Amino acid sequence: MNDHIEPNLLHGYLDGELDPDRSLVIESHLHKCQDCSQEYRNLQALRSAIRSNVPYYPAPLRLRRQLDSILRAAAKVDKPQARTVKLWPWMGIGVGASLAFALMMVWSLGIFRWQTPVENLLVQEVLSSHVRSLMANHLTDVVSSNLHTVKPWFNGRVDFSPTVKDLTTSGFQLVGGRLDYIDNHPVAALVFRHQQHLINLFTWPAHREKDQRVQSLTQQGYHVIHWTQAGMEYWAVSDLNEQELQEFVRLYQ
Repeated sequence: MNDHIEPNLLHGYLDGELDPDRSLVIESHLHKCQDCSQEYRNLQALRSAIRSNVPYYPAPLRLRRQLDSILRAAAKVDKPQARTVKLWPWMGIGVGASLAFALMMVWSLGIFRWQTPVENLLVQEVLSSHVRSLMANHLTDVVSSNLHTVKPWFNGRVDFSPTVKDLTTSGFQLVGGRLDYIDNHPVAALVFRHQQHLINLFTWPAHREKDQRVQSLTQQGYHVIHWTQAGMEYWAVSDLNEQELQEFVRLYQ
């Protein structure tokens, strides 16, 4: 990557497949190399076009329950006895094929939407912003534990009013906030501390009108929790254990 970023690395960066350290190296290179930056912008434009124009059709609840039943039933199938295998060698293959078909149906219908390339890219952006705030000594632009100081600071810096809550009595102290940039637009980053662990809570207006239930994953040693509520998108990131981060989200909701 002395001259240009290799295509497989650039695509891996876009797909959220690289570790935070390598992602930061690529980000640094993108700031210096005009050709790679242009290629990156082209891929971002393609991503935006896909997000805007490709329809998404969620699977009906009835179908989800049917597939869930198939998967649970297949998981409970005992290993056949030796004599059964001899008489019916196709039984194990049939169960495996049924399971594979069910998984393919689930994937194609978008039930595992959290794992789509677009979502993976957004997860990677959120993670990179979290790691960068810890490594680049730029955790906060406004330092205060007073929500009445932090909330007005965003006036004129973003085109929305972020919800800021005081959770100090529950063990989650507001540290401050900063302006960040995710998904091609400015976002509000609220910073909380729980014991020795820092939590970045990113928020911006949601694309979806309906609230989206809490989703969580663990990636590169960090826990990420995402939900939408009252027209706002929320992403909480921390190395805090998942149970306590879930408690933070519950209190914030």
